[in-house]
Amino acid sequence: MASKGGGENAILRHTQRNKKLFVRERLKLLLDDESFLELSPLAGLSMPYGDVPAAGCLTGIGKICGVWCVFMANDATVKGGTIYPVGVKKQLRAQEIAMQNRLLSVYLVDSGGAFLPLQSELFPDKLHGGRVFYNEAIMSAMRIPQVAVVCGSCVAGGAYVPTMAEETVIIDKIGTLFLAGPPLVKAATGEYVSPEDLGGAKLHSKVSGCSDHFASSEKEAYECIRNVISTLNYDPLPEEAVEHDSPLYSSDELLGLAPQDYRCTLPVKLILSRLMDGSRFQEFKANYGTTLVTGFGHVEGHLVGIVASNGELSHDASLKGSHFVQLCSQRSIPILFFQNTAPHTAEPTSISQAEAHSNRLKAQASMMAAVACAAVPKITIVIGGCYGSESYVMCGRSFSPNFLFLWPNARVALVDSRHFSTVPRAGDNDCTGDESELKHLKEKLEEESSAFYSSARLWDDGVILPQNTRKVIAQCLEIIEQQKYQVVSPWQYPVIRM
Repeated sequence: MASKGGGENAILRHTQRNKKLFVRERLKLLLDDESFLELSPLAGLSMPYGDVPAAGCLTGIGKICGVWCVFMANDATVKGGTIYPVGVKKQLRAQEIAMQNRLLSVYLVDSGGAFLPLQSELFPDKLHGGRVFYNEAIMSAMRIPQVAVVCGSCVAGGAYVPTMAEETVIIDKIGTLFLAGPPLVKAATGEYVSPEDLGGAKLHSKVSGCSDHFASSEKEAYECIRNVISTLNYDPLPEEAVEHDSPLYSSDELLGLAPQDYRCTLPVKLILSRLMDGSRFQEFKANYGTTLVTGFGHVEGHLVGIVASNGELSHDASLKGSHFVQLCSQRSIPILFFQNTAPHTAEPTSISQAEAHSNRLKAQASMMAAVACAAVPKITIVIGGCYGSESYVMCGRSFSPNFLFLWPNARVALVDSRHFSTVPRAGDNDCTGDESELKHLKEKLEEESSAFYSSARLWDDGVILPQNTRKVIAQCLEIIEQQKYQVVSPWQYPVIRM
């Protein structure tokens, strides 16, 4: 559904009237190979903005000239590439990944600018559309290269993205760039002007200087971008063949191991044995705080620290997690979190239980601080249930992991809705409550805790199939590792067009 874009009529207009390539075809011309990690492909699918996906852009990570790059590409078959709130959020997340991992950024711009009926959700706030341009300046100052292709109509806010990039290519007869297009010129002045005369490729290559490279076709434009990237002095990862063992057990078995019932927690070592090289796992504090599994292993040759839920986090488990996370930070080892939490039990009913509950909360707070302050890359996979504070302790979205993915069966919620039948309402002494109100709330929470509800709103970087987990983790680790090979100058100024 996501890959079909804006539907048959929009696709017809895109290809027949404008003779343009689809967004995924453009990427094929740019990328070295098919090892492309698409980010949040389901973003916008359940948003109430019409009967088509509302993100209007594709984001992802792939290699050009051996260098991992972040891609932000408008899909003009979705409402002309106009920017919706979820589309802004998607672009900002891609830029965050670029900054966090120092990844070269490529913008394929084909956008009608902001969708005006939703301007209050797009324009005024700190993390609305203007933040995209702010980030471009900050990234340039950080010496993170950014290049752009004007491969369609770039209007209003859509025009700033390529003009703030360090090098820009514009395609003849296809790419146009202006703050207000011909219809608005006609409405304002009564004058008719063609898109080419107002903001076409020749004008911006010869007169305005907004574009640095003129391309006569889309194919030529993407060849030009590859040539530009080859001159950026941005070192690719060394081409070393790293020997690594496959797991002793097939990753395909993960599909059958994915838990569907969250009344109990799947023993997480069954998962790890199908992800680690040679199924080897050097466990840390194996007999202490056993509701959290910690230790070291390798994924396709990359050393990682593992922090995996094996039930509800106890006091001892949280202290163990805090210790282990600090070890990883001290040794500069990336941390891989697996969220796999059993639902919370009922609240304490005695003083001794209340004391134990308080001690557990203090230990969890210590682990939260350790996770928040660990200066190493973090990757989080939600493989089962994830409830309440354990989302924070186990590096959920609010703790800024480098990447966060969900299995299709994942549940992310503040509480497990099945416990609601035992929770009394305020002032309700007989604990019966309003049955219809309770039922409605439970249904709402059940819907909002699903993996697809989460991914549609960009609370994660995508839903992945269990059997692809090892491949995705290895790809993320390779992407993260690239920044080790970049030489960063102490001078930090953005490139500014004159």
